[in-house]
Amino acid sequence: MKRYLALLCAVLVLSAYARTGFGAAAPSLEHMAGQMIMTGFRGTGEQPLSEDLQYLLPDIRAGRIGGVILFEPDYLSKQTRNIRSLKQVAALTALLQKDAPVPLFVGVDQEGGKVRRFKEEHGFAASPSAAELGRGSPGTTRTEAARMGAALHAVGVNLNFAPVLDMNVNPQSPAIGALGRSFSAHPDHVAAHGRAFAEGLASAGVIPCYKHFPGHGSARHDTHLGLADVTATWTPEELEPYRRILPHTPPAMIMPGHIVHREKGGELPASLSPRIITGLLRGSLGWQGVVITDDLQMRAVEDTYSMKEAVRLAVLAGADILLFGNNLRHDPQEGRKAHAALVELVREGSIPESRIRESYTRIMTLKAAAGLRP
Repeated sequence: MKRYLALLCAVLVLSAYARTGFGAAAPSLEHMAGQMIMTGFRGTGEQPLSEDLQYLLPDIRAGRIGGVILFEPDYLSKQTRNIRSLKQVAALTALLQKDAPVPLFVGVDQEGGKVRRFKEEHGFAASPSAAELGRGSPGTTRTEAARMGAALHAVGVNLNFAPVLDMNVNPQSPAIGALGRSFSAHPDHVAAHGRAFAEGLASAGVIPCYKHFPGHGSARHDTHLGLADVTATWTPEELEPYRRILPHTPPAMIMPGHIVHREKGGELPASLSPRIITGLLRGSLGWQGVVITDDLQMRAVEDTYSMKEAVRLAVLAGADILLFGNNLRHDPQEGRKAHAALVELVREGSIPESRIRESYTRIMTLKAAAGLRP
């Protein structure tokens, strides 16, 4: 019965979007693929418009982009990228949404502590790290996340790439423990605080995203910089926060990491591995919602795979949204090129169109649940 109701809901959502979003009985491949692309860009929205926005806005209007991610500062130039003030960001997100045929996901990494794009100098209140929150009560975590979510929602951000469900297995892990990004080394504490954080965001109208599946906390290396192999350090206990949270989660996404676990996922990073995404996450844990890749420009992926090959592997693995931060490496047309690569892979038979429709259904269902309707 539950599967029947879920299928019925998806059909109704798709029907509604076909009528009001694209005005056709069946959305085109190009429009479905567009919902699977999320990209970063340079530009604050202030005049004169940046080169990136001169490409991005027509792509949004044409339905080639389904979401954007905001950063601050720009990684390469160290200059202001997207965030100067709260008033400016609100105007920027309104500009991006203005002509989108389906409302965009507007995402940001606002975990608190060292990982946050909105800071006090932008007019945003300070946010404690996950490590700090983990030393308090889940109720306090929920309150803090609700406050954060309300502030994000007020400037047009509807997706937060948080909470981190990685356990603090290795306190010196350069991407997690050393930055205070884990709530705890204990799965029950991570689950309690992760659930509270997600509920707080959702109460303010912001979609949470759990990361980095199946667990980055034991890694000795940073996937921004290269390969991180957790085969010898990862334990099944790192799945426990997901097991406990997913049956009770508000509408959410899950982000697999670029970590390699050779026994669980073979030679591929988790973000590109069908054994991790389709087998472990969707099969063993039963997750039927949206899966978004970590930034496909991180060196753990880009050092080995071309854009087109990374797109092919991620989609066939079961990922729904392909994230190109366009920050570690920059191209004003990155989103357009990613969309073209995805469509070409379908046209040439490397990815079945049914696989694109499957992701489109999940994405539209999440957008509808979050109130992101045309």
